Formats: sequence, structure tokens, C-alpha cells
Amino acid sequence: MALIALGINHNTAPVDVREKVAFSADAQLDALLSLRNELGSQESVILSTCNRTEIYAQLDAQQQQALLAWLADFHNLEQQSLQPNSYVYQEQDAIRHLMRVASGLDSLVLGEPQILGQVKQAFVSAKDSGMVSSGFERLFQQTFAVAKKVRSDTDIGANAVSVAYASVQLAKHIFSSLDKIKVLLIGAGETIELVARHLHEQQVKSMLVANRTLARAQELADPIGARVITLAQIPEHLAEADIVISSTASQLPILGKGVVERALKNRRHQPMFLVDLAVPRDIEAEVAELDDAYLYTVDDLQQIVQQNLASRQSAAQKAEQMIDLAVQEFLQWHGAQASMDLVRDYRAQSEANKFKLQERALKQLADGKDPQDVIVELANKLTNSLIHAPTQAIKEAALSQDTNSLNLLQRALGLEKI
Repeated sequence: MALIALGINHNTAPVDVREKVAFSADAQLDALLSLRNELGSQESVILSTCNRTEIYAQLDAQQQQALLAWLADFHNLEQQSLQPNSYVYQEQDAIRHLMRVASGLDSLVLGEPQILGQVKQAFVSAKDSGMVSSGFERLFQQTFAVAKKVRSDTDIGANAVSVAYASVQLAKHIFSSLDKIKVLLIGAGETIELVARHLHEQQVKSMLVANRTLARAQELADPIGARVITLAQIPEHLAEADIVISSTASQLPILGKGVVERALKNRRHQPMFLVDLAVPRDIEAEVAELDDAYLYTVDDLQQIVQQNLASRQSAAQKAEQMIDLAVQEFLQWHGAQASMDLVRDYRAQSEANKFKLQERALKQLADGKDPQDVIVELANKLTNSLIHAPTQAIKEAALSQDTNSLNLLQRALGLEKI
């Protein structure tokens, strides 16, 4: 049996392909049982996120095409449609891939932290389904340990690498604590939604979402407990905001210098942090001239992001070395387990053979056969059973002139020349 990792991710397939092979939480149990029943996989874990679907399974090494066919059949797809979008790793490469994934080294955003939790959840689901035993238990626990070490001992996730996250991190540096800060978000698109999520994670409790369409603003605001207003209502609420982050598709500025200046006067010149993530700009450049306004544009944040990406790339090199070490540690454990299994099987076979010959000898004694004859026969049969397999191995090695095997057999059988 071999460890096989089959996957389709953001590097190999567009979203319309990825969504076709995604597994819902409800479907995962059926899929895991199907892997056991149809392919004979005794251990399996399915990882399914918006950016990847991966199957880790203990199968015969020749079954990687069968695994791809199973994935296609499970989702009612043609295997040929998935072949060019998929990748397969085996054994050591599969172990390394799993550890890289959990550590955020294979993510769309290098070092993103959410993937570790997703891998853990996939493992727990498989374990609860009875699809994890000692091999996968050890593999995944070691994976979690190295991913945690990568995050704690490197800067892989220390710096912002998206403008949305960078804007929140910058605000955190300026205000230290954000839990009592009031934030105005202008727009309700994907970028502002991401900003809102990051702010919510930083315990921001007072957020106001301004958008041209109130219904869309309400969709964004409800999960984070924010209030909503229209764009026209911004001037009357602007003075309340300590932080303003804007990202709309407007062709004209949403905030002009005059509106911000009046808001600052109403705030008695308490500083206001403004971030303009829009192109074209939502906030007039002249706002930066105001004494108590601190305006950052998307270009300013892109410079921070590029610097941080370089820092993460450097951290990733260190992380790769840590993963290589963890892979070797697991392979050593796995090799030790294989040798223990071999010893156990050899002992079990010897015990079974001993019991069989012993029972025969006792029966012969009970039937009145001469004890001396019974003992001689027992000794001969026991000796023959013990030397048969090694003798065959020696003959085969000699015929093929395999000196390495001959030397190994010589040492194993205690025949080393003194």
C-alpha cells in the first residue's frame, strides 16, 4: 500500500472546475466510505476548500488513475476533463505536499493561516468516519506540529500580503487597540467585505457601511453587526469615524477635501485615518493636505504588500527546510513501523508452525509411537521449516550473483566469518 495524494487547486484549475469537484460537509462521509468500498482504501482524508480539493488515501501504488476515475464518477464528470487539471503525489512527495499545504506554502496567499484549520477539520471528519488509523494519525499529527512550528518560528504569516489586510494592520499600528474605534466603510464589494471581516476579527464593534444600494450593504453588515447608510448620508456621519476605508466603482470621488475638513472641525481635530482602495480614487488627493487627516492610497499599501511578500518568501525558504526535516522524521518512524510489522509477522508465522508440529508430535505420542522417533521427526521437520525460506533466498541470490543480498543473508543467519 502507498500513500497517494490526488488534488486539483488554484494553480491547476479555474474556479469553474474547482467548484465541480468540491465536497460538501454532508458528501464527505459518503465519499470516504465509497473510497473504502470501491477502491479498498483503509485510510483516507478529503480536504475541500474554495481553492483546492485533495484526497489523501492509502492505496496500491498503481491505483492513482483509479482514484482520479473515482473522483470523476463521484461528481458525475468525465475523467478526461479532470486529467489536465489534476496532480498526483506518492509516498515521500505526498507527505511533503501535505505538510506544505498545512503550513500555507501552497496557498493562493503565501502563509495564509486558515488552511491549517481546514486541514485539521478534514482530519477530524475522516477520523470520526473511521477512516483514520495509526498511520494517518501519526502523519497528520506530525503535519500539524510542523505547521505550527513554521508559523511560530518564521515570519511566514507575520506581514500583510493583501491591501485589505494591510489597511487593517496599518490601522492597528496607528490606534494600537481597535475595539473602541469607530469605522466607516464605503462600498460593499469584495474588497470592503474582506476589510470588514478583518476588522471584525480585530474586535471592532462599531462599524458603519455606506453604499449606493442599501440591500447589498445590509448583506455585508448583518454578519458583523454593522449599521448601514446611503452614500448621500456620509457627510452627516463622517465626523463619527476614526477610520474611513473606501472601495467603490465610482468614476468620481466620494469624499472631497471640504467634506473631510468639516468633519475634522466637528471632531475638534481628533485625527482621522483614511484608506482609499479604489481605482479611480474615492477620496480626493487634497485630503492629505489637512493636518489631522492621514490618507493612504492603494499604491501606498501595494508597496507595503510587496515588501511583506518578499519577507514571506524569505520565511518560506526556512519553512521548506523545517518541512524537509519533518518528512525525514516521519519516514524514519514509518520505516521503524514496517520493521516492527515484519518482526511481528515473522514471529506469528514461526509460532503457527511450531504449534502445528507440536500438535502432531503430541498426537503421535498419544497414539503410542516411540518417543525417540517422535523427537527425531519433530527436530527434522522443525529444522526444515526454519531453513527452507533462507535456503531459497540464498540460492536465488547466488544465481543472480547478488552479493549484497548474500552478505545480508550471511549476517542475518549468523554465518559471518570470524
